[in-house]
Parts: sequence; C-alpha cells; structure tokens
Amino acid sequence: MTTYRFAGFWRRFVAYTIDGVIISLMFMVLMIIAGVAFFAGAVSGDSSAWVAKLSNPEELGALTIWMWLFSFVVNIAYFTYFHGSTGRTPGKMLLGLQVVSVQGTPISYGVAFLRSVGYLVSSVVFCLGYIWVAFDKRKQGWHDKIAQTVVIIREPQGDAAGISIPDSPAGPQSPAGFGCIPVAPETPEEKKPETPAPERPAASDDQKIP
Repeated sequence: MTTYRFAGFWRRFVAYTIDGVIISLMFMVLMIIAGVAFFAGAVSGDSSAWVAKLSNPEELGALTIWMWLFSFVVNIAYFTYFHGSTGRTPGKMLLGLQVVSVQGTPISYGVAFLRSVGYLVSSVVFCLGYIWVAFDKRKQGWHDKIAQTVVIIREPQGDAAGISIPDSPAGPQSPAGFGCIPVAPETPEEKKPETPAPERPAASDDQKIP
C-alpha cells in the first residue's frame, strides 16, 4: 500500500491554468478553420447577404451564443477524455497529479463527464466551488463532490500515465516523486534488529489508496 497526499489549491490551479491555455489554443485553431470556411462560402456565394447577416445584431447575438456553446463542448470533451482515459490532463501530468474516485480507483468516462459538467456548478458565485478546495478536508471542489472524486499527488510516470494505483508484487514505487509517501521497501538480504520507529499520526489530508 502507498499513501498519496491530496493535491492542494495552488497546485491544482497551476495545472488548470496550463489546461486552459491548451484549450484556448485548440479553440483558436478551430475558429480560424471555421472562419476560413465561412468567408470562403461568402465569397463563392452572395457576399452581400453574408455582410447583411453580420451587421444584424440578432445574427451576431446568435453567433456569440453558438461560439460559447462550442467552447463549452470543447472544454467538456477535453476534460472528459483525459480524465476518463488516464485521470490526468496534460496540466496534471506536468504537476504530478491524478484524478481518482474517493475509493482510490480509476474513474470511468461517465464519471469524468459528470465531473466536467460539475465545473459549471463550481464556477457560480465567484468560482466558490473551486476556492472550496483550499478549505476542504480532502481538498475537494464542488465538482469533485458531485462526481465523488479526489485529486492526489502522484509520482511522474512518464509514458505509463494512468497505471493502476495498487503497488506491484515486486514492491512499492520509488520514493522520489511529487509528494508521494511510499511504504518502506523490504530488505531480505539484511536482517538486523531495528528499533521500531514511532508511528506517525496520519495527517487529515492524507488518503490511503488500496
């Protein structure tokens, strides 16, 4: 068994900011492609009709709503895919974080989708649902409570991102990592009497992942 600490507010904030930059770049690329296609259609068709639509406030309002909906779909798809497949977005990978269930198991795409939709709830009332992470015992935002998930600090796994959390039969993971607290490895080749170390009281923000 290995004990992993819950990820705090600022570490998660940096990871979320990195993901936000990536999503913004993706959205800009898609908007450029859509804009080129739009103007290509305007040039090949009746350009005066397209100009009239763009100058109409109602048409512009509808276009703004569609752009917002498209941005929302891109966000949902991004977080659902990465959290459902590995539990780690690119931002979380860089910060050594992973989303798991409250039982410590990988989450499904359905739970990842529910968590992504929960971002809307966390965004209301001055983003209080995100700020809640800083004060919650298990560092859960409102979207975490909705989906029954937690964010833990993991060792960087490189290409093996998203591997199962239980320790392998060969022994626990390497102690070098982003805040992981591994179980001490056995040393069968040396059997020396040791003075038992005093037990460390479990911190309130630690979770034992089976």
